[in-house]
Amino acid sequence: MSEARKVLVIGGGAAGNAVTILLRRAGLPVDLVEAKDDWNATAGSGITLQGNALRVLRELGVWDQVKTSGFGFGSVGITAPDGTVLHAQDDLRTGGDDLPATVGMQRPQLQQILIDAVRASGATIRLGTTAEILDQDTDGVSVRLSDDTEHRYALVVAADGLGSSTRSAIGITDKPEPTGMAIWRIAAPRPAGVVRTDLAYGGPAYIAGYCPTSDTTLYAYVVEANRDRASIPPESYAEEMRRLASAYGGHWPEITAHITDPAKVNYTWFDRMLVEGSWHRGRVVLVGDAAHCCPPTLAQGAALSLEDAWVLAQLLTSSETWDDALFQAYYERRIARVRPVVEASVQIGQWQLDGVRDADVPGLMARTMTMLRELP
Repeated sequence: MSEARKVLVIGGGAAGNAVTILLRRAGLPVDLVEAKDDWNATAGSGITLQGNALRVLRELGVWDQVKTSGFGFGSVGITAPDGTVLHAQDDLRTGGDDLPATVGMQRPQLQQILIDAVRASGATIRLGTTAEILDQDTDGVSVRLSDDTEHRYALVVAADGLGSSTRSAIGITDKPEPTGMAIWRIAAPRPAGVVRTDLAYGGPAYIAGYCPTSDTTLYAYVVEANRDRASIPPESYAEEMRRLASAYGGHWPEITAHITDPAKVNYTWFDRMLVEGSWHRGRVVLVGDAAHCCPPTLAQGAALSLEDAWVLAQLLTSSETWDDALFQAYYERRIARVRPVVEASVQIGQWQLDGVRDADVPGLMARTMTMLRELP
C-alpha cells in the first residue's frame, strides 16, 4: 500500500492496538501514538474476556498467548452473601463452540501481549505522545504531535478512550455520564476452589464477585452506589473495600485477607455513553471507548472495542475508497450491535439500583449474550 493510505492511531489500548495489528497485516503504514510513557503496561487488575472478545484476539494472532496466560472456564455461579451456591449454569460460547465461554486474565498480561504484537507488526510507535492539532481537508489530515513533529495521514483512528480529546476536537459533544454505581477491584491470589466467576447479589454491596485470571491469581470486585471521590482518600481504599468484602462468605474471607495495600485497589464509577448518528467526522473515526462505553455488568467493554477494530480494519482493507459511505457503513454495522449491549448493561445495573436484587429478572442478559454469538 502507498503512503496515501497511511493511518494514525491515537491510543494504545485494546482497540488501538488491535486496529494497528490488523492494518499492518494488510500492509498499510501505521503510526501509533500513546499518551502514557509506559503504554499502560501495568495498569489494572483483571479483565473478563468472553467468547466474542476471544474470537477477535484469535484473529489478531494472539489467542495462544492469551490461552496460556489466562484462565478459561465455561460456567457462572450465583451465590448467597454467605457463599452458598444458589445456582450455576453454563455460559454461552459467544465466540463459537471452538473457544471457551470466558477467559479471565490479569489486565497487564493482556496489554503486554498486545504491545508485543504491535511491535512485531512493524508499526511506528511514539510513546508519551499525543495529537495536538488535527487539520483536515478532503484528502486527509495534517497532524501536529506533542513532540512538535508534523505528519500527514489519509486517516486518523481515535482510540483514545472514554475521555477522548480527539472526539471533542472533531466536534462530537457526547461525554460519559455516571450510572450511579461504582466498583472496587483488586488482584489477589486465587483460592484453589475458585474455578469460575461467582456473583453474590445482596449484602452491603449490589454485587460481589471474582474471576480467576491464572492458575494462581484472580481479581475480585464489589459494586456499590457511587460516592463523591473526594470523600474517599486513596489511602483508605483497602479499608473501604475490605469493609464491604468482609460481609461475604465462601471464598471471600481468603480473598479479603489480601486486601491490605490501598495502592493495589482500584475505585471507578460506572459510566455510560453512546455516540449516535456517526462515529466519524471527515477522515477521523472513533473506535472503542471513544465511541461508546457501558458499565461492566455484561463484561463487554473490551469485547466491543476489539470488535470495532476488527470491523473497521475489514472495511478499510477491502475498499479502494475511504469516504463517508465507508465510515457510515462502519457505524451502521456497529451501532446495531453496540446499542443493545450498552442499553442492557445499563438496565441490569438500574434494576439493582432500584432494589431488584436478582441478577436478571426478565432474561435480558441471556438474550443479549445470545445475539453476540453472531459475527460482528
